[in-house]
Amino acid sequence: MKLASLPQGRDGRLIVVSADLAWYADADHIVPTLQGALDDWDRHQPALAALSTELEHEAIPRKRFHEREAAAPLPRAFQWADGSAYVNHVELVRQARGAELPASFWTDPLMYQGGSDDMRGARDPITLADEAWGCDMEAEIVVVTGDVPQGVSREDALKHVRLVGLVNDVSLRNLIPGELSKGFGFVQSKPACHFSPVFVTPDALGDAWADGKLSHPLMVDLNEEPFGRAEAGEEMTFDFGTLIAHLAKTRRVGAGSIIGSGTVSNRDPDGSPGRPVGGGGRGYSCIAEQRMIETIASGEAKTPFLRWGDTVRIEMRDGDGHSIFGAIDHQVVKP
Repeated sequence: MKLASLPQGRDGRLIVVSADLAWYADADHIVPTLQGALDDWDRHQPALAALSTELEHEAIPRKRFHEREAAAPLPRAFQWADGSAYVNHVELVRQARGAELPASFWTDPLMYQGGSDDMRGARDPITLADEAWGCDMEAEIVVVTGDVPQGVSREDALKHVRLVGLVNDVSLRNLIPGELSKGFGFVQSKPACHFSPVFVTPDALGDAWADGKLSHPLMVDLNEEPFGRAEAGEEMTFDFGTLIAHLAKTRRVGAGSIIGSGTVSNRDPDGSPGRPVGGGGRGYSCIAEQRMIETIASGEAKTPFLRWGDTVRIEMRDGDGHSIFGAIDHQVVKP
């Protein structure tokens, strides 16, 4: 089942989208918003699933679905917590700013809480006031949870995953060191995130969703050129069950919480940091990684961070080449 929200009020209007992303049916007669569905999932899920089946069989009125018209599936969420499940990415980015990687990073997940009051849609522009801030995309997988009890185990945590999607977790790289040096974490360096047009129930992902990981290449294009093709299921040090359990260790997690994987990242088969797509590698899901590779190779970073007018596209396709979540496809603009 694929769910999305059309713009309406603060929290959008819930719709069910066909598997091929071509059609939708209004679902607000069942429950007005996606947050409302998540609040009482056991009650609403069967009716939404039935509506989805009727849509696939053309048994109900349907309308054309246009990704550009969709809001973020959750235009505002009760919680946005982003992990760093791909430690290869963390290692490279910390190396870029001269920070060592503690050994504990391989055994205990990193996670921060970001702003969740302004979740932006897949076609909304990235608003950047100053190019000197070092704007970067970060292509990630996300899950949305139901209510999660405090102290949940990794295995039981996966039972509370309701939906899966994509996010561009925009970062302002040149603001990060100053903020982290204060000891209180990200604020200004983490502006609004942008989410895929639809979120998908885990059962609809088939064998690609297993053990809390999603196994498909994450396609990232920069200015219409291939930039990243990292395999999301490989080298994910911490699966989503581990990330959710980490968040819930000392508190309950409310329905509608969005948890990110961190930037998807692969090494080369020989263990080296990875090569650009143009060099025969899988590329990168953020610019900071490519800059780090350039620094290792030549002593300086050559690829600039995002500038006004640049475009970013993030998408994942299934084994038959069909888009799963729709595409995040937007441009960097002045506010």
